[in-house]
Amino acid sequence: MSPVERFQTAAGVAAAVATGERSARSVLDEHLARIDEREGEIHAFNHLLADEARARADEIDARIAAGEDVGPLAGVPVALKDNLCTRGIPTTCSSKILDGWRPPYDATVVTRLRDAGAVVIGKTNLDEFAMGSSTENSAFGATRNPLDTSRVPGGSSGGSAAAVAAGFAPISLGSDTGGSIRQPAALCGVVGAKPTYGRASRYGLIAFASSLDQIGPFARTVEDAALLMEVVGGHDPLDATSIPEPFPDLRGTLGRGVEGLRIGLVEELLGGEGGFQPEVQARTREAADALEAAGAKVDVVSVPASTYGLSAYYLIAPAEASSNLARFDGVRFGLRDERATMGETYDATRTAGFGAEVKRRIMLGTYALSSGYYDAYYGKAQRVRTMIIDDFDAAYERFDVLLSPSSPCVAFPLGDKTADPLTMYLNDVCTIPSSLAGHPAMSVPFGTGAEGLPVGIQVMAPALGEEQMFRVAAALEAAAPGGAR
Repeated sequence: MSPVERFQTAAGVAAAVATGERSARSVLDEHLARIDEREGEIHAFNHLLADEARARADEIDARIAAGEDVGPLAGVPVALKDNLCTRGIPTTCSSKILDGWRPPYDATVVTRLRDAGAVVIGKTNLDEFAMGSSTENSAFGATRNPLDTSRVPGGSSGGSAAAVAAGFAPISLGSDTGGSIRQPAALCGVVGAKPTYGRASRYGLIAFASSLDQIGPFARTVEDAALLMEVVGGHDPLDATSIPEPFPDLRGTLGRGVEGLRIGLVEELLGGEGGFQPEVQARTREAADALEAAGAKVDVVSVPASTYGLSAYYLIAPAEASSNLARFDGVRFGLRDERATMGETYDATRTAGFGAEVKRRIMLGTYALSSGYYDAYYGKAQRVRTMIIDDFDAAYERFDVLLSPSSPCVAFPLGDKTADPLTMYLNDVCTIPSSLAGHPAMSVPFGTGAEGLPVGIQVMAPALGEEQMFRVAAALEAAAPGGAR
Protein backbone atom coordinates (compact mmCIF):
# COMPACT_ATOMS: atom_id res chain seq x y z
CA MET A 1 0.00 0.00 0.00
CA SER A 2 1.46 3.36 -1.05
CA PRO A 3 1.70 6.30 1.35
CA VAL A 4 -0.99 8.12 -0.61
CA GLU A 5 -3.36 5.16 -0.36
CA ARG A 6 -2.68 4.80 3.33
CA PHE A 7 -3.05 8.42 4.30
CA GLN A 8 -5.30 9.52 1.41
CA THR A 9 -5.10 12.78 -0.49
CA ALA A 10 -6.70 16.09 0.35
CA ALA A 11 -8.62 16.02 -2.93
CA GLY A 12 -9.88 12.51 -2.19
CA VAL A 13 -10.87 13.33 1.38
CA ALA A 14 -12.71 16.49 0.32
CA ALA A 15 -14.65 14.64 -2.37
CA ALA A 16 -15.62 11.83 0.03
CA VAL A 17 -16.72 14.21 2.78
CA ALA A 18 -18.64 16.49 0.41
CA THR A 19 -20.68 13.56 -0.95
CA GLY A 20 -21.31 12.04 2.47
CA GLU A 21 -19.24 8.96 1.71
CA ARG A 22 -17.15 9.82 4.75
CA SER A 23 -17.65 12.15 7.68
CA ALA A 24 -15.26 14.96 8.53
CA ARG A 25 -15.22 13.63 12.09
CA SER A 26 -14.07 10.16 11.06
CA VAL A 27 -11.34 11.64 8.87
CA LEU A 28 -10.17 13.82 11.73
CA ASP A 29 -10.21 10.95 14.23
CA GLU A 30 -7.96 8.87 11.92
CA HIS A 31 -5.42 11.68 11.74
CA LEU A 32 -5.56 12.34 15.48
CA ALA A 33 -4.88 8.64 16.04
CA ARG A 34 -1.74 8.87 13.89
CA ILE A 35 -0.64 11.94 15.82
CA ASP A 36 -1.21 10.16 19.12
CA GLU A 37 0.91 7.25 17.85
CA ARG A 38 3.98 9.17 16.63
CA GLU A 39 3.95 12.81 17.73
CA GLY A 40 5.95 12.00 20.85
CA GLU A 41 8.94 10.95 18.76
CA ILE A 42 8.57 13.51 15.96
CA HIS A 43 7.40 16.73 17.65
CA ALA A 44 5.79 18.23 14.55
CA PHE A 45 3.42 20.42 16.58
CA ASN A 46 3.79 23.25 19.05
CA HIS A 47 0.04 23.29 19.66
CA LEU A 48 -2.35 20.45 18.89
CA LEU A 49 -5.92 21.72 18.54
CA ALA A 50 -7.80 18.44 18.98
CA ASP A 51 -10.90 19.81 20.73
CA GLU A 52 -11.25 22.77 18.40
CA ALA A 53 -10.76 20.48 15.39
CA ARG A 54 -13.46 18.05 16.60
CA ALA A 55 -15.92 20.90 17.00
CA ARG A 56 -15.06 22.17 13.54
CA ALA A 57 -15.41 18.70 11.96
CA ASP A 58 -18.82 18.27 13.56
CA GLU A 59 -19.84 21.67 12.19
CA ILE A 60 -18.73 20.63 8.69
CA ASP A 61 -20.73 17.39 8.92
CA ALA A 62 -23.84 19.26 10.07
CA ARG A 63 -23.60 21.75 7.22
CA ILE A 64 -23.16 18.98 4.65
CA ALA A 65 -26.15 17.13 6.12
CA ALA A 66 -28.16 20.33 5.65
CA GLY A 67 -27.22 20.38 1.95
CA GLU A 68 -24.55 23.08 2.07
CA ASP A 69 -21.49 23.24 -0.16
CA VAL A 70 -18.75 23.77 2.41
CA GLY A 71 -15.92 24.31 -0.06
CA PRO A 72 -13.11 22.54 -1.95
CA LEU A 73 -11.34 21.38 1.24
CA ALA A 74 -14.41 19.89 2.91
CA GLY A 75 -13.32 18.21 6.13
CA VAL A 76 -9.62 18.11 5.19
CA PRO A 77 -7.27 18.36 8.21
CA VAL A 78 -4.59 21.00 7.70
CA ALA A 79 -1.58 21.95 9.83
CA LEU A 80 -0.36 25.54 10.07
CA LYS A 81 3.17 26.78 10.62
CA ASP A 82 3.29 28.54 13.97
CA ASN A 83 4.15 31.93 12.46
CA LEU A 84 0.66 32.29 10.95
CA CYS A 85 -1.68 34.28 13.16
CA THR A 86 -4.71 32.38 14.46
CA ARG A 87 -7.32 34.28 16.43
CA GLY A 88 -7.34 33.29 20.10
CA ILE A 89 -4.85 30.45 19.49
CA PRO A 90 -1.18 30.73 20.56
CA THR A 91 1.15 31.88 17.80
CA THR A 92 4.75 31.73 18.98
CA CYS A 93 7.13 31.53 16.01
CA SER A 94 8.78 28.86 18.21
CA SER A 95 10.24 31.67 20.31
CA LYS A 96 10.15 32.29 24.05
CA ILE A 97 9.51 35.95 23.34
CA LEU A 98 6.02 35.10 22.00
CA ASP A 99 5.27 32.11 24.21
CA GLY A 100 1.55 32.21 25.01
CA TRP A 101 0.69 35.18 22.77
CA ARG A 102 -2.79 34.85 21.26
CA PRO A 103 -3.42 37.03 18.20
CA PRO A 104 -6.70 38.97 17.96
CA TYR A 105 -7.11 38.11 14.27
CA ASP A 106 -6.54 35.38 11.67
CA ALA A 107 -4.05 35.52 8.84
CA THR A 108 -5.78 35.86 5.47
CA VAL A 109 -4.66 32.38 4.42
CA VAL A 110 -6.20 30.93 7.60
CA THR A 111 -9.51 32.65 6.85
CA ARG A 112 -9.44 31.28 3.31
CA LEU A 113 -8.75 27.76 4.57
CA ARG A 114 -11.73 27.89 6.90
CA ASP A 115 -13.94 29.36 4.17
CA ALA A 116 -12.90 26.38 2.02
CA GLY A 117 -14.08 23.87 4.65
CA ALA A 118 -10.69 22.85 6.05
CA VAL A 119 -10.19 21.68 9.63
CA VAL A 120 -7.16 23.23 11.36
CA ILE A 121 -5.56 20.44 13.37
CA GLY A 122 -2.59 22.24 14.94
CA LYS A 123 0.26 24.76 14.77
CA THR A 124 3.59 23.28 13.69
CA ASN A 125 7.12 23.69 14.99
CA LEU A 126 9.71 25.78 13.14
CA ASP A 127 13.14 27.28 13.49
CA GLU A 128 12.65 30.34 15.70
CA PHE A 129 11.18 33.18 13.63
CA ALA A 130 11.77 30.98 10.55
CA MET A 131 15.55 31.36 10.84
CA GLY A 132 17.15 28.01 10.14
CA SER A 133 17.40 24.99 7.88
CA SER A 134 16.81 22.10 10.27
CA THR A 135 14.07 23.02 12.81
CA GLU A 136 16.66 22.61 15.56
CA ASN A 137 16.52 26.31 16.47
CA SER A 138 13.06 26.09 18.05
CA ALA A 139 12.73 27.22 21.66
CA PHE A 140 10.43 24.22 22.18
CA GLY A 141 12.76 21.48 20.94
CA ALA A 142 13.76 20.03 17.59
CA THR A 143 11.44 18.29 15.13
CA ARG A 144 12.57 14.91 13.81
CA ASN A 145 12.24 13.54 10.31
CA PRO A 146 9.43 10.91 10.21
CA LEU A 147 11.41 8.85 7.68
CA ASP A 148 14.38 8.55 10.07
CA THR A 149 13.96 10.13 13.49
CA SER A 150 17.72 10.41 13.97
CA ARG A 151 17.72 13.06 11.22
CA VAL A 152 16.41 16.58 10.69
CA PRO A 153 13.26 17.34 8.67
CA GLY A 154 14.82 20.48 7.18
CA GLY A 155 13.71 23.98 7.98
CA SER A 156 12.48 26.38 8.80
CA SER A 157 9.07 24.81 8.08
CA GLY A 158 10.20 21.42 9.37
CA GLY A 159 7.11 20.83 11.49
CA SER A 160 4.76 21.41 8.55
CA ALA A 161 6.80 19.10 6.30
CA ALA A 162 7.03 16.42 8.99
CA ALA A 163 3.28 16.61 9.68
CA VAL A 164 2.51 15.75 6.05
CA ALA A 165 5.26 13.13 5.75
CA ALA A 166 4.02 11.37 8.91
CA GLY A 167 0.39 11.41 7.79
CA PHE A 168 -0.68 13.76 10.58
CA ALA A 169 -2.43 15.93 7.97
CA PRO A 170 -2.82 15.53 4.19
CA ILE A 171 -1.72 19.14 3.65
CA SER A 172 -0.06 21.95 5.58
CA LEU A 173 1.08 25.52 5.15
CA GLY A 174 4.60 26.82 5.61
CA SER A 175 6.46 30.00 4.80
CA ASP A 176 9.45 30.32 2.49
CA THR A 177 11.97 33.17 2.77
CA GLY A 178 15.07 31.54 1.32
CA GLY A 179 13.94 27.93 0.89
CA SER A 180 12.00 27.15 4.05
CA ILE A 181 9.29 25.23 2.18
CA ARG A 182 11.30 23.63 -0.60
CA GLN A 183 14.26 22.37 1.45
CA PRO A 184 12.19 20.57 4.15
CA ALA A 185 9.90 19.21 1.44
CA ALA A 186 12.95 17.65 -0.20
CA LEU A 187 14.31 16.18 3.05
CA CYS A 188 10.91 14.75 4.07
CA GLY A 189 9.98 13.41 0.63
CA VAL A 190 6.88 15.56 0.07
CA VAL A 191 5.83 18.27 -2.38
CA GLY A 192 6.41 21.89 -1.34
CA ALA A 193 5.81 25.08 -3.31
CA LYS A 194 6.69 28.77 -3.02
CA PRO A 195 4.52 30.99 -5.22
CA THR A 196 5.54 34.19 -6.96
CA TYR A 197 6.15 36.97 -4.44
CA GLY A 198 2.77 38.66 -3.94
CA ARG A 199 0.58 35.76 -5.07
CA ALA A 200 -0.25 34.63 -1.52
CA SER A 201 -1.21 37.19 1.10
CA ARG A 202 1.31 37.88 3.86
CA TYR A 203 -1.32 39.50 6.08
CA GLY A 204 -1.05 37.70 9.40
CA LEU A 205 2.31 36.10 8.63
CA ILE A 206 4.77 37.24 11.31
CA ALA A 207 7.51 38.80 9.26
CA PHE A 208 11.10 37.62 8.96
CA ALA A 209 12.23 39.40 5.77
CA SER A 210 9.33 41.25 4.18
CA SER A 211 10.69 41.45 0.63
CA LEU A 212 11.22 37.67 0.57
CA ASP A 213 8.59 35.95 2.77
CA GLN A 214 5.88 33.94 1.02
CA ILE A 215 3.33 31.37 2.21
CA GLY A 216 2.94 28.08 0.38
CA PRO A 217 1.73 24.48 0.57
CA PHE A 218 3.09 21.11 1.60
CA ALA A 219 1.34 18.02 0.26
CA ARG A 220 1.93 14.40 -0.63
CA THR A 221 0.91 14.97 -4.27
CA VAL A 222 1.31 17.76 -6.81
CA GLU A 223 -2.47 17.86 -7.22
CA ASP A 224 -2.99 18.50 -3.51
CA ALA A 225 -0.35 21.24 -3.53
CA ALA A 226 -2.14 22.86 -6.48
CA LEU A 227 -5.50 22.60 -4.70
CA LEU A 228 -4.17 24.22 -1.53
CA MET A 229 -2.39 26.93 -3.50
CA GLU A 230 -5.61 27.77 -5.35
CA VAL A 231 -7.47 28.09 -2.03
CA VAL A 232 -5.02 30.41 -0.27
CA GLY A 233 -3.66 32.33 -3.28
CA GLY A 234 -5.01 35.44 -4.95
CA HIS A 235 -5.32 39.15 -4.28
CA ASP A 236 -5.78 40.46 -0.75
CA PRO A 237 -6.39 44.20 -0.20
CA LEU A 238 -4.99 43.81 3.33
CA ASP A 239 -1.52 43.11 1.89
CA ALA A 240 0.03 46.05 0.04
CA THR A 241 2.39 43.68 -1.84
CA SER A 242 -0.44 41.42 -3.06
CA ILE A 243 -0.72 41.07 -6.84
CA PRO A 244 -4.17 42.39 -7.90
CA GLU A 245 -5.37 39.44 -9.95
CA PRO A 246 -7.03 36.07 -9.26
CA PHE A 247 -4.96 32.96 -8.79
CA PRO A 248 -4.87 30.66 -11.86
CA ASP A 249 -6.47 27.22 -12.24
CA LEU A 250 -3.44 25.05 -11.54
CA ARG A 251 -5.19 21.69 -11.40
CA GLY A 252 -6.52 22.21 -14.91
CA THR A 253 -2.95 22.26 -16.25
CA LEU A 254 -1.60 19.15 -14.51
CA GLY A 255 -2.54 16.66 -17.22
CA ARG A 256 -1.22 18.68 -20.14
CA GLY A 257 2.22 17.09 -20.09
CA VAL A 258 5.51 18.74 -21.05
CA GLU A 259 5.57 18.17 -24.81
CA GLY A 260 7.43 21.08 -26.37
CA LEU A 261 8.31 22.84 -23.12
CA ARG A 262 11.86 24.17 -22.89
CA ILE A 263 13.58 23.14 -19.67
CA GLY A 264 16.96 24.46 -18.53
CA LEU A 265 19.24 22.57 -16.15
CA VAL A 266 21.02 25.29 -14.13
CA GLU A 267 24.70 24.42 -14.22
CA GLU A 268 25.64 26.61 -11.22
CA LEU A 269 23.17 24.64 -9.06
CA LEU A 270 24.31 21.19 -10.07
CA GLY A 271 27.23 20.80 -7.72
CA GLY A 272 30.94 21.19 -7.72
CA GLU A 273 31.36 23.25 -4.57
CA GLY A 274 28.78 23.43 -1.81
CA GLY A 275 28.68 19.86 -0.56
CA PHE A 276 26.45 18.39 -3.27
CA GLN A 277 26.05 14.65 -2.78
CA PRO A 278 26.67 12.53 -5.89
CA GLU A 279 23.31 10.79 -5.54
CA VAL A 280 21.51 14.15 -5.52
CA GLN A 281 23.33 15.18 -8.68
CA ALA A 282 22.49 11.85 -10.30
CA ARG A 283 18.76 12.08 -9.47
CA THR A 284 18.65 15.62 -10.88
CA ARG A 285 20.10 14.50 -14.20
CA GLU A 286 17.73 11.52 -14.24
CA ALA A 287 14.81 13.91 -13.69
CA ALA A 288 15.95 15.99 -16.66
CA ASP A 289 16.24 12.83 -18.77
CA ALA A 290 12.72 11.79 -17.74
CA LEU A 291 11.30 15.13 -18.81
CA GLU A 292 13.15 14.89 -22.13
CA ALA A 293 11.68 11.41 -22.65
CA ALA A 294 8.24 12.92 -21.99
CA GLY A 295 8.69 15.36 -24.85
CA ALA A 296 10.39 18.39 -23.30
CA LYS A 297 13.42 20.05 -24.79
CA VAL A 298 16.17 19.98 -22.17
CA ASP A 299 19.51 21.77 -22.18
CA VAL A 300 22.01 23.18 -19.71
CA VAL A 301 21.74 26.89 -18.91
CA SER A 302 23.93 29.30 -16.96
CA VAL A 303 22.58 31.73 -14.37
CA PRO A 304 25.97 33.19 -13.37
CA ALA A 305 24.92 35.55 -10.58
CA SER A 306 23.14 32.73 -8.74
CA THR A 307 26.53 31.82 -7.26
CA TYR A 308 26.35 35.05 -5.24
CA GLY A 309 22.86 34.32 -3.94
CA LEU A 310 23.89 32.95 -0.58
CA SER A 311 26.13 35.94 0.21
CA ALA A 312 23.51 38.49 -0.85
CA TYR A 313 20.72 36.75 1.03
CA TYR A 314 22.58 36.63 4.32
CA LEU A 315 22.88 40.42 4.21
CA ILE A 316 19.42 41.31 2.89
CA ALA A 317 17.36 38.91 5.02
CA PRO A 318 19.09 39.70 8.35
CA ALA A 319 18.87 43.43 7.61
CA GLU A 320 15.11 43.16 7.15
CA ALA A 321 14.87 40.90 10.21
CA SER A 322 16.68 43.44 12.39
CA SER A 323 13.95 45.94 11.49
CA ASN A 324 11.00 43.55 11.73
CA LEU A 325 12.00 42.04 15.06
CA ALA A 326 12.48 45.43 16.73
CA ARG A 327 8.76 45.31 17.64
CA PHE A 328 9.38 42.47 20.11
CA ASP A 329 10.43 44.66 23.01
CA GLY A 330 8.45 43.39 26.00
CA VAL A 331 5.98 46.29 25.84
CA ARG A 332 3.21 45.38 23.40
CA PHE A 333 2.92 41.59 23.58
CA GLY A 334 4.71 38.44 24.61
CA LEU A 335 7.50 38.06 27.14
CA ARG A 336 8.35 40.99 29.46
CA ASP A 337 11.37 40.90 31.78
CA GLU A 338 10.70 43.92 33.99
CA ARG A 339 13.76 45.90 35.12
CA ALA A 340 14.43 49.29 36.76
CA THR A 341 14.43 51.28 33.51
CA MET A 342 12.75 50.84 30.15
CA GLY A 343 16.11 50.43 28.42
CA GLU A 344 17.10 47.67 30.82
CA THR A 345 13.68 46.03 30.31
CA TYR A 346 14.18 46.01 26.54
CA ASP A 347 17.62 44.49 26.90
CA ALA A 348 16.62 41.84 29.44
CA THR A 349 13.47 40.86 27.52
CA ARG A 350 15.25 40.41 24.21
CA THR A 351 18.21 38.64 25.81
CA ALA A 352 15.92 36.10 27.47
CA GLY A 353 13.40 35.86 24.65
CA PHE A 354 15.51 35.39 21.52
CA GLY A 355 17.62 32.32 20.77
CA ALA A 356 21.19 32.29 19.52
CA GLU A 357 20.44 32.15 15.79
CA VAL A 358 17.92 34.98 15.95
CA LYS A 359 20.39 37.14 17.91
CA ARG A 360 23.10 36.30 15.37
CA ARG A 361 20.96 37.46 12.45
CA ILE A 362 19.70 40.59 14.21
CA MET A 363 23.30 41.63 14.93
CA LEU A 364 24.42 40.84 11.39
CA GLY A 365 21.51 42.78 9.90
CA THR A 366 21.94 45.76 12.20
CA TYR A 367 25.64 45.93 11.32
CA ALA A 368 24.85 45.78 7.58
CA LEU A 369 22.44 48.71 7.93
CA SER A 370 24.65 50.82 10.19
CA SER A 371 26.17 54.13 9.22
CA GLY A 372 29.38 53.64 7.26
CA TYR A 373 28.59 50.06 6.27
CA TYR A 374 25.21 50.36 4.50
CA ASP A 375 26.63 50.94 1.01
CA ALA A 376 29.42 48.42 1.42
CA TYR A 377 27.14 45.59 2.54
CA TYR A 378 23.37 46.07 2.24
CA GLY A 379 23.52 48.33 -0.81
CA LYS A 380 25.93 46.00 -2.60
CA ALA A 381 23.78 42.96 -1.75
CA GLN A 382 20.77 44.65 -3.32
CA ARG A 383 22.77 45.33 -6.47
CA VAL A 384 23.70 41.64 -6.58
CA ARG A 385 20.01 40.83 -6.20
CA THR A 386 19.32 42.87 -9.33
CA MET A 387 22.07 40.95 -11.15
CA ILE A 388 20.40 37.66 -10.17
CA ILE A 389 17.03 38.89 -11.45
CA ASP A 390 18.64 39.96 -14.74
CA ASP A 391 20.39 36.61 -15.19
CA PHE A 392 17.17 34.70 -14.51
CA ASP A 393 15.32 36.92 -16.99
CA ALA A 394 17.93 36.08 -19.61
CA ALA A 395 17.56 32.36 -18.90
CA TYR A 396 13.77 32.55 -19.17
CA GLU A 397 14.07 34.08 -22.64
CA ARG A 398 15.33 30.65 -23.72
CA PHE A 399 13.53 28.33 -21.30
CA ASP A 400 10.03 27.97 -19.86
CA VAL A 401 11.20 26.46 -16.57
CA LEU A 402 14.51 25.72 -14.87
CA LEU A 403 15.60 22.65 -12.94
CA SER A 404 18.02 21.99 -10.07
CA PRO A 405 18.25 19.99 -6.85
CA SER A 406 16.13 21.42 -4.02
CA SER A 407 18.85 20.63 -1.48
CA PRO A 408 22.51 19.69 -2.02
CA CYS A 409 22.09 16.75 0.36
CA VAL A 410 19.51 14.40 1.83
CA ALA A 411 18.36 14.72 5.45
CA PHE A 412 21.38 14.96 7.74
CA PRO A 413 21.71 13.76 11.36
CA LEU A 414 20.39 15.89 14.20
CA GLY A 415 23.20 18.02 15.64
CA ASP A 416 25.42 17.46 12.61
CA LYS A 417 25.62 21.13 11.58
CA THR A 418 24.48 23.12 14.59
CA ALA A 419 28.02 24.06 15.64
CA ASP A 420 28.85 25.65 12.28
CA PRO A 421 26.30 28.24 11.06
CA LEU A 422 28.03 28.66 7.70
CA THR A 423 27.74 24.94 6.94
CA MET A 424 24.07 25.10 7.90
CA TYR A 425 23.49 28.09 5.60
CA LEU A 426 24.82 26.10 2.63
CA ASN A 427 21.69 23.95 2.78
CA ASP A 428 19.84 26.82 1.09
CA VAL A 429 22.29 27.31 -1.77
CA CYS A 430 19.83 25.95 -4.37
CA THR A 431 16.69 27.69 -3.15
CA ILE A 432 17.88 31.20 -2.33
CA PRO A 433 18.43 32.52 -5.90
CA SER A 434 14.78 32.20 -6.95
CA SER A 435 13.70 33.71 -3.62
CA LEU A 436 15.83 36.79 -4.25
CA ALA A 437 14.28 37.06 -7.72
CA GLY A 438 10.74 36.74 -6.32
CA HIS A 439 10.00 33.85 -8.67
CA PRO A 440 7.91 30.72 -8.01
CA ALA A 441 9.69 27.46 -7.29
CA MET A 442 8.76 24.07 -5.88
CA SER A 443 10.27 20.78 -4.78
CA VAL A 444 9.06 17.40 -6.04
CA PRO A 445 10.31 14.05 -4.67
CA PHE A 446 12.31 12.08 -7.24
CA GLY A 447 13.97 8.90 -6.06
CA THR A 448 16.38 8.45 -3.21
CA GLY A 449 19.96 9.25 -2.31
CA ALA A 450 22.31 8.34 0.50
CA GLU A 451 20.88 5.97 3.12
CA GLY A 452 17.76 5.53 0.97
CA LEU A 453 16.50 9.00 1.92
CA PRO A 454 14.44 11.10 -0.51
CA VAL A 455 15.84 13.57 -3.01
CA GLY A 456 13.85 16.63 -4.06
CA ILE A 457 14.03 18.22 -7.51
CA GLN A 458 13.44 21.96 -7.71
CA VAL A 459 11.28 23.30 -10.54
CA MET A 460 11.64 27.06 -11.04
CA ALA A 461 9.60 29.37 -13.26
CA PRO A 462 9.49 33.10 -14.10
CA ALA A 463 7.23 35.44 -12.16
CA LEU A 464 3.56 34.40 -12.48
CA GLY A 465 4.71 31.14 -14.10
CA GLU A 466 2.98 28.78 -11.66
CA GLU A 467 0.99 27.03 -14.39
CA GLN A 468 3.98 25.74 -16.36
CA MET A 469 5.81 25.04 -13.08
CA PHE A 470 3.04 22.75 -11.87
CA ARG A 471 2.80 21.07 -15.31
CA VAL A 472 6.45 20.10 -15.07
CA ALA A 473 6.05 19.06 -11.43
CA ALA A 474 3.18 16.74 -12.36
CA ALA A 475 5.29 15.16 -15.10
CA LEU A 476 8.18 14.64 -12.68
CA GLU A 477 5.84 13.07 -10.15
CA ALA A 478 4.54 10.63 -12.78
CA ALA A 479 8.07 9.75 -13.92
CA ALA A 480 9.55 9.40 -10.43
CA PRO A 481 11.08 6.02 -9.58
CA GLY A 482 8.23 3.81 -8.46
CA GLY A 483 5.64 5.76 -10.48
CA ALA A 484 3.28 8.49 -9.37
CA ARG A 485 3.15 8.94 -5.63
